[in-house]
Amino acid sequence: MMECTTCGHDYDQAFTVTAADGTRGVFDSFECAIQAMAPRCAHCGTTIIGHGVAVNATMFCCSHCARATTDAAITDSVPARA
Repeated sequence: MMECTTCGHDYDQAFTVTAADGTRGVFDSFECAIQAMAPRCAHCGTTIIGHGVAVNATMFCCSHCARATTDAAITDSVPARA
């Protein structure tokens, strides 16, 4: 069994997550993996579970937060075609 990096639970179905930068963690649930490994929005601090928005390698949860911090001309959606 392996011990969860986040909560310490010794669990027989634990799994390992490796991030792009090589950071690794062992987790007993996706909740613990998200808590430990997901990026946080540079503007509001929320955990970014989806794709998020990057401006100059800084992560934001949405275009609103990216614009509020960087004035980047970025949107979450594009207008529908007529």
